[in-house]
Amino acid sequence: MNRRNQQLKEKFYFDPILVFVTGSLIFIGYVMVASSSLHLGVEQKQDSFYYPIRQLAHIFLGLVLAMGIARVSMETWEKIGSALFIAGLFMLVIVLIPGLGVKVNGSIRWLSLGGVRIQVSEVVKFFSVIYMAGYVTRHKENLQGSAYGIIKPLLLFSVACILLLLEPDFGSSVVILMIAMGMMFLGGARLKQFIILLTLVAALAASLVIVAPYRMARLVSFVDPFKDYLKSGYQLSQALISFGRGEVLGVGLGSGIQKLFYLPEAHTDFLFSVIGEELGLIGVCTVISLFALLIWRAFGVAAEAEQAGQRFSAFIAYGLGIWLGFQSFVNMGVNMGILPTKGLTLPLMSYGGSSMMVMCCAIALLYRVHSETVALSGKIPVDISKWVNV
Repeated sequence: MNRRNQQLKEKFYFDPILVFVTGSLIFIGYVMVASSSLHLGVEQKQDSFYYPIRQLAHIFLGLVLAMGIARVSMETWEKIGSALFIAGLFMLVIVLIPGLGVKVNGSIRWLSLGGVRIQVSEVVKFFSVIYMAGYVTRHKENLQGSAYGIIKPLLLFSVACILLLLEPDFGSSVVILMIAMGMMFLGGARLKQFIILLTLVAALAASLVIVAPYRMARLVSFVDPFKDYLKSGYQLSQALISFGRGEVLGVGLGSGIQKLFYLPEAHTDFLFSVIGEELGLIGVCTVISLFALLIWRAFGVAAEAEQAGQRFSAFIAYGLGIWLGFQSFVNMGVNMGILPTKGLTLPLMSYGGSSMMVMCCAIALLYRVHSETVALSGKIPVDISKWVNV
């Protein structure tokens, strides 16, 4: 039986739904990044294809890294999870050292490695999922039986959040906390303890907003962006105008006006607004549906792994589903004015090397969970010749 399982694990089994959804999101995202950045390339680099070519390179590098990630067994990931998270904390410290971290728009979030900028927070999110999956697997009884089981991992995550706030990167710290808390809740944490902890985290987040004037300004402008639409509410008001202009069918691909120096960060954080203007309600609903399908399938893969007795693999998939779901919800919510402005990219779609490459790695890890679950459960696809050897 062990020999048969090893033979099965030598093949890689792709999930058709995951391939379709992720491929669609990357393709639509690339087209919209190109549409929203041609003018920027001309203005900044005298090359209209500057950003589309770089984004294509990001996707290529992401796929190369994803192939490497997919080759690593879940057993190996479980063994190195703690070491990866410690390495992530070390990177967060390094980026704050003067002369090592790269400062962009007032924030020090990047490390330059061989000419490639790496946003450390994106890497830490990936490591956080792996670490928490291992913790939930190893400490099931403590997690379900005492408050200490919840507090213990959050101490490490608090260190990560403090380092992120020093950059500053409030959005990534919230995402990391949501990943940790969501995985602990699914791991069996008591509801009463979880509610108390969630209340404390919400109170802490509120205090961080109050003590930072720029965060408070974002919150006030979110409530009524048109009250001060030339200053604090400018970005959100322009995003809302984009959705209004798009109506049902959109103004047409490439025909948007808001991206032309009205809407800041149109190719990164506010790409969803460009989609709303150029592709209209149809495009918006299509993107939302694709993300909903991706998250539904991630949780489906997790449930299948749990039924097959692969608890670590299951919580990897749960964690990735929480991460993708929460970050995409926040990005789209910010673009549509239902959440305060926060600098988070739209997964698999927004322009950015770190985000694209790490998200490709995350999806590859989800593929690996599915592949090993199929191999270990023995539910092999009928036409096995369609699958690719790894």
